[in-house]
Amino acid sequence: MRRPPAAPWVLTLALAAAAPAVARAQDAVPQPARVAGGLLQGLIAPGGVREFRGIPFAAPPVGPLRWRPPQPAAPWSGVRDATSFGPRCMQLPIFSDMVFRSDGMSEDCLYLNVWAPPAAGRPRPVLLYFFGGGYLAGDGSEYRYDGASLARRGIVVVTANYRLGAFGFLALAGLGAESPHHAAGDYGLLDQVAALQWVRRNISAFGGDPRHITIGGESAGSVSVCALMASPLSRDLIAGAIGESGGLFPPIATVALDSAERLGAAFVRGLGDTTVAALRALPADSLLQATRTAAFGTFPVTVDGDFLPASPAEIFAAGRQARVPLLVGWNSEEQPWQAVLGTRAPTPDNWEAALRSLFGDRAGEALAELPGTDTAQVIASATVLAGARFTAFSTWKWAELQGRTGEPVYRYLYVRPRPAPIVPGPTPPPYGAVHSAEIEYALGNLATNRVYPWTAQDDSVSAAMEGYFAAFVRTGDPNAGALPAWPAADAGKTEQIMMLDARPHAEAAPNEGAFRFLDTVYNGPGR
Repeated sequence: MRRPPAAPWVLTLALAAAAPAVARAQDAVPQPARVAGGLLQGLIAPGGVREFRGIPFAAPPVGPLRWRPPQPAAPWSGVRDATSFGPRCMQLPIFSDMVFRSDGMSEDCLYLNVWAPPAAGRPRPVLLYFFGGGYLAGDGSEYRYDGASLARRGIVVVTANYRLGAFGFLALAGLGAESPHHAAGDYGLLDQVAALQWVRRNISAFGGDPRHITIGGESAGSVSVCALMASPLSRDLIAGAIGESGGLFPPIATVALDSAERLGAAFVRGLGDTTVAALRALPADSLLQATRTAAFGTFPVTVDGDFLPASPAEIFAAGRQARVPLLVGWNSEEQPWQAVLGTRAPTPDNWEAALRSLFGDRAGEALAELPGTDTAQVIASATVLAGARFTAFSTWKWAELQGRTGEPVYRYLYVRPRPAPIVPGPTPPPYGAVHSAEIEYALGNLATNRVYPWTAQDDSVSAAMEGYFAAFVRTGDPNAGALPAWPAADAGKTEQIMMLDARPHAEAAPNEGAFRFLDTVYNGPGR
């Protein structure tokens, strides 16, 4: 298929940012990097990017270290091979779009990966990126998170693993009893803190600036960024934050420690001996298989008293979070309209009935903000509401609360649908940009996803989004070069949002009234 010409500003940006691509040579290796644990031998990626894979940032969380905060990794002698990704953390095969390069799966999984620009010189800004997957799946080796493209723009990129599911978020009273902080759960988030601390201590070995670390992520990774901004263990270690589809505010909410411990106790009841020692002795696969029947929410993010002394809603409302620039947004179809209407047809009567079921005597207020006078309008409004209930509202609230600090907040609505897949699937094409669709665009990795026949317009969108992200990591402001201007949100006034599509542009945020209505539903008036 012939591709239409790209927009002139995209060509200008591409010429300014592009580095000469070179084929990877098996014998092309960078100089070894010395980190706290010893020497690392990486490889050369296309464009001369120095790539180091499978670096241990914490000790294997196995045996007596299962369900404990991450401990320091042991040093090694000689030069450690860093040309292969480490194992991914224990997880069930939940999501078909996850394509791993990891070395199998293991409870020994606390590894990170670094992509660094080819040349040394002045210290480079750093992006530490956390994968999504509902805290149940995912891995830093996935193709869509590859950091080489951003590294060619002068940024050091790091992806890090963290424990998942029962391994990363199980809370039990017995675990709290042995903790000096009486904390339980949130081990996966403590892994992220350990990765951030490792980056602070070691990233200069790759040419990175330890004083200029931006944390970013999508979905559960985005929720993690929000949590890290709130946690006293991490909020002073970062220079900026990027959140793609998800904040840690209702309806995505933390759970009190005693409630999380009850959820954990109900889960382990079917595992036989429920003493902590016996549970730590269980084979990892046995524990993993037991999670197949666990209800969603069994392993929540917990207000544990250590990583989170209070809920992020309380911390952000009090202004005690990281006071850093924030780039944050969501996609136009985070969830399909059927997530609200189910199998019912998208008619005005069915829409009103759905709103009455959800909002009771406030259904009229909901209908005023989310009208449905015909089928097309019902589908549009139901898509907005479905996305808001999933991730979009919590992301909106995150931006709204961060804006109160006076720090710049840059909001986006990602609206570019993917092309129809090369091999048609069983479901109809999406209404808009689905959850997670922006990742390959933002990180410059369209070519690694061969499911879709990307066009020149897709390349243009990717060049713009990657350019915005790179500029934000460098300066805390996404505006750079020939890109269309992206204004910061003006909290409390007419909100501007960047519409990310083939022609990025800022406009008054759509559906702002619907989000403000939902704010009163989830958080009460005046919040």
